[in-house]
Amino acid sequence: MKEKTKRNILVYSVSIAVPLCVGILSALLTAGNMDIYKELKTPPLSPPSVLFPFVWTVLYVLMGISCAMVWDKRKTDKNAEKALYYYAASLVFNFVWSILFFNLRLFLPAFIWLLMLLYLIIRTVICYYKAYKPAAYLQIPYIVWVAFAGYLNLGIRILNG
Repeated sequence: MKEKTKRNILVYSVSIAVPLCVGILSALLTAGNMDIYKELKTPPLSPPSVLFPFVWTVLYVLMGISCAMVWDKRKTDKNAEKALYYYAASLVFNFVWSILFFNLRLFLPAFIWLLMLLYLIIRTVICYYKAYKPAAYLQIPYIVWVAFAGYLNLGIRILNG
């Protein structure tokens, strides 16, 4: 196998593993409190809780693929480098949101936190778009899902006080 192919496999593998590990760690830290979703009044269009792990797994894989796509471009493209910083920050915000919402039940602060997460994702996508358009397109489902999560989060805050 060519050295470049081996390197690409490593970059993609690590890039996909990182968000998956963030998701797994988040799930482990909030596992005891995930049942709260079933206990709360939820807004219309709320999906069943069993759907969330599947959706997040797909989104984490897409995040990793996008990251890998722009990784090599970071040396020559400032947008790629900026995108990776925004992306890393968004992973942190994504991780903390679960703790705010599920463990601490701070629905309004979690919603505000989610808005900041959405901002970071949008900034990531803008920079991805400038560096390598296909990487940006892969993040559209992430933007849509986090915006939907914002709707759910705010709806839960309103309906449950």
